[in-house]
Amino acid sequence: MIQRDKIFSGFSAEDTDEAYFFYKNVLGLDVEKGEMSVLTLKINEGMNIIIYPKQNHVPAEYTVMNIPVTDMDDAVEELSKKGVSFLHYDLPYIKTNEKGIAHIKNGPTHAWFTDPSGNIISLIQE
Repeated sequence: MIQRDKIFSGFSAEDTDEAYFFYKNVLGLDVEKGEMSVLTLKINEGMNIIIYPKQNHVPAEYTVMNIPVTDMDDAVEELSKKGVSFLHYDLPYIKTNEKGIAHIKNGPTHAWFTDPSGNIISLIQE
């Protein structure tokens, strides 16, 4: 039977040492290093995301993780000071400003960036 309270997600990284530094020191997340260089992001009680090393890693072409924020401007400014570069999407329903903050028609505000392995992460403010 499915153990719903133990479901977790994961994605690969080219270099988990580099990923460890990024997720812990740049994003400020609780990260544990485990066996075989697998990282565990401790999101909240009972919810984890694993990051595993993969030879010939290919970055995800979609958002692998959404991080809710209470103030998008402050979050973007703080991460920009730590060297994070934000992606710019300009589509009919998305307009990204000079800071990298995207306003989606009839949707939440986002700011997308990549981790050191090129996986796409989003800050999101409802």
